[in-house]
Amino acid sequence: MKTYQLHVTRNHRGMTLIELLIAIVVFSVVMTGTLSIMTSQTRAFRLGTDRMNILQNLQFAADFVARDLRTLGSNVPDEQPMLIYAGSDVVSFSADYVSNVGGDPFAVYYDPDAPTGVVTAPRTGQAFTVPNTAFAFPSVDYLDPIGTNSPAEVLTFFFTPDSSTTRTDDYALFLQMNDQPADLVARNLLKTPGTEFFQYFRVLQPPGQTARIQPLASTDLPIMHSIPQHLAPADTGAFAAIDSIRGVRVSLTATNGFTGERERQRAVTRMVRLANAGMANRRTCGSDPLLGVALGGRVITLTSGDPAVQLTWNRATDEAGGENDVVRYVIWRRLTTEPDWGDPYLSIPAGNPSYTYEDTAVITGQQYLYALAAQDCTPSLSTLATTGPLTIP
Repeated sequence: MKTYQLHVTRNHRGMTLIELLIAIVVFSVVMTGTLSIMTSQTRAFRLGTDRMNILQNLQFAADFVARDLRTLGSNVPDEQPMLIYAGSDVVSFSADYVSNVGGDPFAVYYDPDAPTGVVTAPRTGQAFTVPNTAFAFPSVDYLDPIGTNSPAEVLTFFFTPDSSTTRTDDYALFLQMNDQPADLVARNLLKTPGTEFFQYFRVLQPPGQTARIQPLASTDLPIMHSIPQHLAPADTGAFAAIDSIRGVRVSLTATNGFTGERERQRAVTRMVRLANAGMANRRTCGSDPLLGVALGGRVITLTSGDPAVQLTWNRATDEAGGENDVVRYVIWRRLTTEPDWGDPYLSIPAGNPSYTYEDTAVITGQQYLYALAAQDCTPSLSTLATTGPLTIP
């Protein structure tokens, strides 16, 4: 019997140097193309992000200024200036912008948490210097016949160089209300070449000609309401030039906050028509409203066991009849130790057969007085109806 032996030949040959070099070259080409695509995508994403940031910052700043400027003159009493200061980098104006009193039909916005320092006009004790200027406001108090402060606060937009960046030509936009600290609105803003941040347009009507709108030259700025009382005998001629302004053009350029190759810029312009400026602001609903009813007040105990003051009154004479022009009722509250009524405590819209209000924000041991007035659309107030002292047990 024969035995056969099987021989298996194994090929131990590896890659040659040429094959290895070819593989490395092919791999490098593939990786180079892949990295190039990834780099392009990253650059495109970064560019898109930069552009979006610019647009969002720019649109927010421009729309914010335009929205609030349109409130200029809303519910401003005759004697209080509407436009206070007009400069190339600052604009200051009066408006009944916000109220923290529920049911106020005249304020543009309602915010129950708004501090008392920003819901009425600043008094002389709160006089402040308009930012970027040496102009102080107010120099008089703007009060109604019974001594209530004007509901129109002062808003000031201003641009100031931004010291938080390395650039020397960028600005930050701020909003200040009355004499309160200014709030930052936007930054990374530049002047649009060839124009100022604020440009103003006024109404001119030469004798025998049609009225026309004309831009105010930047060399004529700034202008201000230097006569404290609007519509006073001295508030004429050059002193009243600021009262002829009917529009403001806002021009901004925003950056993405970078310099060099990564810098991106975008410009925008908003034309803001001042719809309330120049209106016949001596509104009247006739004579001052007649209240003609008594204000009842008593201390009650709520179901929770807490004390409260309940106020009751009937419809005013000029709501139920007469001139039929009462739009709301204004209530004041003060401690018996306080010298005057101060600002209103709250207001309640008219339109009911009778009225009841429960004041739960009273303090045990204190003694309160309450007053009530009817208000018409002028707005004018009636004489006051008051309660006697009410002691909280």
